[in-house]
Amino acid sequence: MRLGIHRREFGCDWLQNTPPHCDMAEHHGGADGVVLAPKVREAILSLPRDEVLRRHYLRERWTTSRQEARKPSPGVPRVFGQPPVPAVTQAQPHANERGHRKALPEPITAESPPARRKEGNQRARPGRAQRSDPRAQARATVLIDLALQGGGSHGAFTWGVLDRLLEEEWLQVEAVSGSSAGAMNAAVLADGWTEGGPAGARAALDAYWERVAQAAMFSPLQRTPLDRLLGRWTLDYSPVFVAFDLASRLFSPYDLNPRGFNPLTTILAQSIDFNRLARSPIKLFITATNVHTGRGRIFRNAEVTPEVLLASACLPTMFQAVEIDGEPYWDGGFAGNPTITPLVRESAAQDTILVQINPRVRPGTPRSAPEILNRLNEVSFNAPLMKELRMIALMRHVADPGSGEGARWASMRTHRIMTDMMTQLGYSSKLNGERAFLMMLRAEGRRVADQFLATRGDDVGRRSTADFDELLAEC
Repeated sequence: MRLGIHRREFGCDWLQNTPPHCDMAEHHGGADGVVLAPKVREAILSLPRDEVLRRHYLRERWTTSRQEARKPSPGVPRVFGQPPVPAVTQAQPHANERGHRKALPEPITAESPPARRKEGNQRARPGRAQRSDPRAQARATVLIDLALQGGGSHGAFTWGVLDRLLEEEWLQVEAVSGSSAGAMNAAVLADGWTEGGPAGARAALDAYWERVAQAAMFSPLQRTPLDRLLGRWTLDYSPVFVAFDLASRLFSPYDLNPRGFNPLTTILAQSIDFNRLARSPIKLFITATNVHTGRGRIFRNAEVTPEVLLASACLPTMFQAVEIDGEPYWDGGFAGNPTITPLVRESAAQDTILVQINPRVRPGTPRSAPEILNRLNEVSFNAPLMKELRMIALMRHVADPGSGEGARWASMRTHRIMTDMMTQLGYSSKLNGERAFLMMLRAEGRRVADQFLATRGDDVGRRSTADFDELLAEC
C-alpha cells in the first residue's frame, strides 16, 4: 500500500514491474569484476512522502551524480558512480516523515541552481543575525502625558486613539488631563489601568462606549431615514433635534428637565470604581468651569466623583449646573479643553500627546444657521486651548532651563493627534450615539494613531512633533 502511494506521488507506476537494467552493476573487485548493484527502483519507491524531504533528497542525488560525472571511474558506467542510497532513507522512511528535516541539509554546490540562488541571496543581504531592525528591538519605556479634548460623541475618536496607543508596551501613561468627553475617557482609562494595566484600560474603554451605544438606542435623538440612506451622521434634520434646539432657546433645562436627569449617571456608576480610581497610579486632572467665577477648577484623583465628571460634561443648554461643595459647575471646555498646565508642573513625563477633536481650521464661511452655530461652538471650545498652547510656547522661550519649574517648561515635548474627518461632521453629530457612528470614529482614531506611531513614533521621547511656536505670531 505504501509503495503504491509513493508511486502515485512520483508518477512512476512503471517501476513496479520493471526489472533492473542489465547495466545496473557496481564494481566490487570480484572474480568476474562485476556484481549486481542495489535496485535503484527500490530506493525511489522508498522515498519519504514529505514533499520538502523528497526535494532535498533528489537534489542531493542529482548533485552527487553531476560531481561524479566530472570524474568517471575507468571501466564502470557513470550511473554506478553514484553512492548507495542512504541507509536512513532505505531502512527508516518513517523517521523522515516525522519531521527530521535536518537529516537532509540542502546541498550547497556551485553546480546546483538552487544553491546559486541561495548564495546570491546571501550576498545581496546580510544574515538575520547581522541585521538590526529598530522596531524588532525592545524600546526603552517612555513616560507620556495625555491631553484629551471634549466633544460629546466625537470622544469615540479619542477612544480609538487610546486603544491604539495602549498596545505599545514602551509607552507608559503618567498623567491624563481631560474635559467633557475627554474627562470620561481619562477616568475610565485610569480606573481600568489600576485594575488590569494597559489591557484592563482598553477593556474598560470598550465597556464604557458599549454602554453609551446601548443607551443611545432608546434616545429620541435619531437620524432620519433619508440621512441613514445617504450615509450622513448629522442630526440637523431630525425633528426631535430641531424641536429640542428651538426649545432650548426659549426654555432652560430647569424648565424642560426639572428633575435633572442625566443618562450618564448610570453609565458612570457601572463603568468606574471611584474608590479604586482614587489610588490609581495615573494622575488625573479633570476640568470643570465654575459658573460664578467663570474660572476652571481642576479635580485630581481623590476628588473625582460621578458629580465631577458630570460637571465636566455639563452643557448649560441641556443639563442643570452640577453643584460641588456648594458651587455650581458647567462644562470644563469653557475654561480648559483640556488644561495642560498641570501636566507640565505635576507630572514626571516630558512628552505630552494632545488628542484634538474640535478642528481649529474649517474652510469656507458658514452661512446657514446650523453652520454658524457649529463654528461658534468650535471657536469657543478651542479658544482656551489655543491660549494655553500660546502661553506654553512663550514659556519655553523665556523660562530658565537650568532647574526648577523653568526646566520643566523648557524640556516639554509636545505631540498632536487629530483627523480631517472632523471637518465633515457638524455640531449635531456630537449628540449621535449610534453604535455604527461610534465604531466608525473609533476606527478612524486607531488609524490616525497608527499613522502617528509609524511616522512620528521614533520622535516620542526625543523631540517635539507639534510646533506651537507659530502661535506666538498670533499674539
